[in-house]
Amino acid sequence: MKILAVGMNYAEHNKELDGTLYKPEEPVLFMKPDSALLKDSKPFFIPDFTQRCEYETELVVRICRLGKNIAERFAHRYYDAVTVGIDFTARDVQQRLRAEGKPWELSKAFDNSAVIGDFVPVDELPAVQNLNFHLDIDGNTVQRGYTGDMLYTIDQIIAYASRFFTLKIGDLIFTGTPVGVGPVAIDQHLDGYLEGRKVLSFNVK
Repeated sequence: MKILAVGMNYAEHNKELDGTLYKPEEPVLFMKPDSALLKDSKPFFIPDFTQRCEYETELVVRICRLGKNIAERFAHRYYDAVTVGIDFTARDVQQRLRAEGKPWELSKAFDNSAVIGDFVPVDELPAVQNLNFHLDIDGNTVQRGYTGDMLYTIDQIIAYASRFFTLKIGDLIFTGTPVGVGPVAIDQHLDGYLEGRKVLSFNVK
């Protein structure tokens, strides 16, 4: 399986990162290897190569059919469940690499940087572009998102991504993070909620 992720898909988060408010001309995609996946409530260990490891809470989509060059109007047929995930980012490393004009996979694709919760079938939820999700750290809500605020919808992302990559059963798509990212610290506990349902829970070590 592969992990596709979307960058800069919420306008307020884009403003948060670099002080501008804009929509990319097309979805910004990057990939994480399967070694980035962390699930089943296993703890996340902060890597030793970063001094500022930040959470980015996202809706994660699970692909359920093989697809290539998928038309947007048919994209909803290619995923069956969603959950809340964390795209952990070594922010200091990312800022350095971006300033040097280098790719920033080292800051995004490291081991255990793609945390996922328990998947919820889409037929048990409201429309996927009408979902609320949030992250709590030690019982305090630190980030909230609403999928209706996405610059590119889930179906648009799938249609676009499938032009370049064959989507396979079990592939995951991290759909972007809203405003409110921040650092994590050792001994914190993170809980992720989808429409009020806790689907993600793990400790930081």
